[in-house]
Amino acid sequence: MDEKFYYPLLPLRDVVIFPNVVVPLFVGRHKSIKALEYAMSHKKEIFLSAQKNAKVDDPSPKDIHPFGTLGTVLQLLKLPDGTVKALIEGKQRGKIGNFLDKQDFLMVEVTKLPSRHEINIETRALVRSINTNFKEYAKLTNKISQEIVSTVTSIENPATLCDTIAGHLALNVSDKQRLLEIEDLNLRLEKLFENLSNETDILRLENRLKSRVKKQMEKTQKDYYLNEQMRAIQKEMGSKDDFKAELDELEKKIQRKRLSKEAFTRVKQEFKKLKMMSPMSAEAAVVRNYIDWILYLPWYDKTKVKLDIEEAETILEEDHYGLEKPKERIIEYLAVQRLTKKIRGPILCLVGPPGVGKTSLAKSVARATGRNFVRLSLGGVRDEAEIRGHRRTYIGALPGKIIQFLKKAKSNNPVFCLDEVDKMSTDFRGDPSAALLEVLDPEQNFAFNDHYLDLDYDLSDTLFITTANNLLNIPLPLQDRMEIIRLPGYTELEKMGIAKQFLIKKQVEANGLKHENLSFTDKSILTIIRHYTKEAGVRNLEREISSICRKVAREVVKQGKDTKISIKAHSIHKYLGVHKYRYGRTEEKDTIGVATGLAWTDVGGELLQTETTLMPGKGNLVLTGKLGEVMQESAQAALSYVRSRARQLSLPDNFYKKIDIHIHVPEGAIPKDGPSAGITLATSIVSALTRNAVNRDIAMTGEITLRGRVLPIGGLKEKILAAHRGGVSKVLIPFENKKDIEEIPKKILKKVELILVDHMDEVLREALVPNEGKEIFALKEEFEPFSIKGSDETQKESAPGVVTAH
Repeated sequence: MDEKFYYPLLPLRDVVIFPNVVVPLFVGRHKSIKALEYAMSHKKEIFLSAQKNAKVDDPSPKDIHPFGTLGTVLQLLKLPDGTVKALIEGKQRGKIGNFLDKQDFLMVEVTKLPSRHEINIETRALVRSINTNFKEYAKLTNKISQEIVSTVTSIENPATLCDTIAGHLALNVSDKQRLLEIEDLNLRLEKLFENLSNETDILRLENRLKSRVKKQMEKTQKDYYLNEQMRAIQKEMGSKDDFKAELDELEKKIQRKRLSKEAFTRVKQEFKKLKMMSPMSAEAAVVRNYIDWILYLPWYDKTKVKLDIEEAETILEEDHYGLEKPKERIIEYLAVQRLTKKIRGPILCLVGPPGVGKTSLAKSVARATGRNFVRLSLGGVRDEAEIRGHRRTYIGALPGKIIQFLKKAKSNNPVFCLDEVDKMSTDFRGDPSAALLEVLDPEQNFAFNDHYLDLDYDLSDTLFITTANNLLNIPLPLQDRMEIIRLPGYTELEKMGIAKQFLIKKQVEANGLKHENLSFTDKSILTIIRHYTKEAGVRNLEREISSICRKVAREVVKQGKDTKISIKAHSIHKYLGVHKYRYGRTEEKDTIGVATGLAWTDVGGELLQTETTLMPGKGNLVLTGKLGEVMQESAQAALSYVRSRARQLSLPDNFYKKIDIHIHVPEGAIPKDGPSAGITLATSIVSALTRNAVNRDIAMTGEITLRGRVLPIGGLKEKILAAHRGGVSKVLIPFENKKDIEEIPKKILKKVELILVDHMDEVLREALVPNEGKEIFALKEEFEPFSIKGSDETQKESAPGVVTAH
């Protein structure tokens, strides 16, 4: 059983005393002085333990760490201010058992902890490592003399060595207390080695940082000294100070440039900073670049705007064939500008397939109004900073593209074409379309704030025109700030007119030919349009004409400048090769299960063949041709409609249970989606089931409901143009699309008959070719409600589907 001893307690604040260490202490608390006086009169022994909270002035037993050090008071000296200076030597570790409260101080019952320990190989290894680290620590700290290092490392007792080194380390109180409380010698040595290594690493880092700062300071001082010397030499030699001359020139530019009040104040501040900087410093280059950007921008520089409506109409007609509605809207826009003298108004967005003249129409607007023209392509832009710029804190920062292109325009009122606004994307760097919201909002863009400039810039005089191929890819808030002007695809007649008036002349001149060298017949141009291009615009048509011109140029070089070549329809293949496309994609004969639909794409309208075939099976519906989710649902709705009309179509009630229906839309590599193929799918299914062929001269478009209603669709004009190109003579369209017929050219309506349908029954009557002596559809004025036959439970669960004929 451990022997217990009683000693007066001296609570310590912010200090831990280890055995074998002599420490001077200044004591001021009454109880502590009484405890020291008691110790001096009783064997001079006292127990030293640290307080848990140094701020507590009168500690209770719960405020004292249980582990401490038994020490001997070597000297006690009373000072004039009433405090006491004590010199105490730590002797042995101890642990407090109980507290005996005296009136004047605390008395504690202490169990002495063993001071002798077993020494093994691990102990010796730890001692050696600690000695090595302590020597390095002493070198780095410069606070421990070489004599002390020699004395400490010569200590043979591992426990004494551990306590002595712990007393010299700059550890916090909690770390020292943990070290004091470890009874096992090897664990204590290991903890000391860990603390010693950490302190050594910290000192190394501190010394490295001090050295780096010192070198930087020395370099700065050296640069300053050399610059001053250089200035003094230049002054003595009477040479011109280039930097000063440059600053004088810059100051003159600032005074001459007309700036906003905010910009003038900012540029004066930056110029003042620049004058105080060394011309060789990196910061001076950043400030100079910022000032240059402000001075080069056309803050109040404007071109004189022409608002002559007649001249604008003439220019638009010269530059573009057709496009009557877009031209009319642009003229209206210019007329309003002339009356109001303000540019604020809707931002124009030209939407249409590639090659229809969106960008060139924007150029024509600039030419008609006498404004400068700049074009910014937004295709692939995915960083918000591309629009608003980077902040000046970044290395190599620049303003955004809006400010950069205004500098390029050299005027504050250009026509600014934002091309391919639907091709922007979003990633972790931000959403550029959101940054465009401020640019394209007439109520906000008078104070556009670029991150680099950090100044309000007025964009209200700039005429923004955006272009896009597809509205679906433009966020709705951005669409809301723009007025949409649709540019549909060209008809064959319009393409022929464009080729004759613009494309042939342009390519003849571009290929070094004269107009006498080459001529095209109308039929040859029509052949190129029909068999060598398939587009809504005229880009590929221009390429094919260019290809012919190059081959003719070769002939002219061989045969002489007076050579005359006439391109006719039957000779086109000599220049362009075999036909690339088959004109008129309708079937050669009426076919069972094959219906012709109409689709809208980014490049205009397309004919879409839909095939259905039946196979023995278990009632499965197979859909192929890379159909999208919406189109697959349309096929399901079409089949449900057919099943609900089985009796009227003279089909058995359970016809679908013994067959599989396979629907395929050819050109399977091309994704297809949308609801407008609903009636085409239903017609194809009914044709396959009833064995009635579909009229090859009929195409159709419309969404179908479960009740057989035909709902309206979009892109009607493009689809009718596609039907006309494909040689279709009759098109079935939803009745609700009647309002859109006005947009279709009258020349097209003379060749394509449009039939308005409101219900699927009407579609089947028009599209299917009846077999001899047999009706297709037993149509009545009203149909009885349809219910599913089966058990009573099934009939209760299933609601009857009512089909109404129109």
